[in-house]
Amino acid sequence: MKLYIGNKNYSSWSMRPWVLLKALDIPFEEVMLRFDFSEGSAFYRTLAAITPVAKVPVLVDDDGFAVWDTLAIAEYLADRHPELAVWPRDRLERARARSLCAEMHAGFGTLRSLCPMNIEAFFPEIGARLMAENAKLRTDLARIDAIFSSAVGPFLFGAFGAVDAYFAPVVMRITRFGLPLSPAAAAYVASVQQAPGVAAWVADALTEQDFVADDEPYRTQR
Repeated sequence: MKLYIGNKNYSSWSMRPWVLLKALDIPFEEVMLRFDFSEGSAFYRTLAAITPVAKVPVLVDDDGFAVWDTLAIAEYLADRHPELAVWPRDRLERARARSLCAEMHAGFGTLRSLCPMNIEAFFPEIGARLMAENAKLRTDLARIDAIFSSAVGPFLFGAFGAVDAYFAPVVMRITRFGLPLSPAAAAYVASVQQAPGVAAWVADALTEQDFVADDEPYRTQR
């Protein structure tokens, strides 16, 4: 199968299925497309031929069947590989993990907009200012802290699964902006950063050196 992704430094959506596939040891071919959302770009033309939304990530199975959106990809992998722990085995834990993914999928808008994923950059001084100025960001972080603090063992439900892959980009945002966490939440963040798939994605992002101006709102504020 092929996974179409955007720049690893910036693409939080692409990071989720990539690190999940790595964690589950599912073989796949990576197809990285440089971010360029203009209608005539190679990025747009390639994706428009595969999916009507023309966005990353897109998983294309070996029979040519395309699945887009990170939640849909996780569910497709769970259906295709029932022997693997994409979701927790326990019914109630599985429902809770899906609820957390859906919460991440639809929420935390302030964190997303104010603290974009930019793995190679560190903005702790900007993070401190944003936390002091923005009550909604503090509310987002408090909820995330509560989620991370509920981890059972190193990950949210013991073993690295879809829900941890879903929050991996949030870990990148928190660490790059130096946002404060409780000790329990910080321990979860450390575990996610050490997960092999996450560490591999970060290593690739750090060597990418392909900067996209639209994804660098704080570059001139350093």
